[in-house]
Amino acid sequence: MKIRRLGQAVLTLLLAGALWGCALPEQEPEQPRLLMGVSQIGSESAWRIGNTRDIEEQAAVYDVSLMMENANQKQENQIAAIRRFIAYKVDVIAFSPIVEEGWDNVLQEAKDAGIPVILVDRDIRTEKKDLTTCLIGADFYREGVMAAEYLIRKADALGLEQVNIVEITGTENSTPMRQRQAGFYDTIAGDPRMTVLESIDGDFLKSRGAECMRQLLDTYGDSIDVAFSHNDEMTLGALPEIEKAGLVPGSDIIIISIDGGQEAIDVLKEGKINCVVECTPKLGKALMETALKLKAGEEVETLIHPEEQVFSDEMDTSTIGPRGY
Repeated sequence: MKIRRLGQAVLTLLLAGALWGCALPEQEPEQPRLLMGVSQIGSESAWRIGNTRDIEEQAAVYDVSLMMENANQKQENQIAAIRRFIAYKVDVIAFSPIVEEGWDNVLQEAKDAGIPVILVDRDIRTEKKDLTTCLIGADFYREGVMAAEYLIRKADALGLEQVNIVEITGTENSTPMRQRQAGFYDTIAGDPRMTVLESIDGDFLKSRGAECMRQLLDTYGDSIDVAFSHNDEMTLGALPEIEKAGLVPGSDIIIISIDGGQEAIDVLKEGKINCVVECTPKLGKALMETALKLKAGEEVETLIHPEEQVFSDEMDTSTIGPRGY
């Protein structure tokens, strides 16, 4: 019995040793295909939240690891974030600049470190060359043009001889503010019926949209024919103020907005908004594909625009599907 037990013990040790010798070595965890630093402006609107969510979802699809920072509407926070990305030696930096000026120094630092920079949603102004590789975002000028083209068609349909417009713009000196305004103004310039009574900065915020509309109504009252707002959040803030003044948005005042978020489309269907120009936040796929091309040393387009459309009371609004933001 002792001999049998001893034999069994020896056999067990031999088998264990064989199994140990055949065991696979521990593998290093797989590294992501690319590490990207992303500085987002903030979370001030459904559009911005949708843009962040889309970037995160597409990063997972393309196996891209993100260092995502929220600047909370402050340029100094974005500059500090970009410097952290440089110190961490990310493969690519992407950011949505809150304003156009003031980026030369930090972007030169990124260039000196050999890290390509992609602009997302908004552009910058600089006299230096090659600080960024490309811009992925909407054609803001075209959005302004489409808003104005709708207004001209609406004025024709209503037989209006005089059209008094108030404008609530986005953040002063931001790319969408400048280009949307330029596209709108250039298009209505040839129509003598169109008069802009006042343009006021709403900073892309719902609360500011309400404040601006109150101020405009106090000044111009029912002489306002059109309210052109640079984003849905400001538009949604302005509508209750119009109603408080005893006017009917969408009827007494033509309402034109930009973005195309779900809440604005719902209000369009109710008839309180007349036109919404789309500005899609879904830029994540193009961003990931462009970043991977840059890491592989491939050439990329310097300007990448998504396709966008116009939703208005000229169409059957019941056919508009869920927006996803």
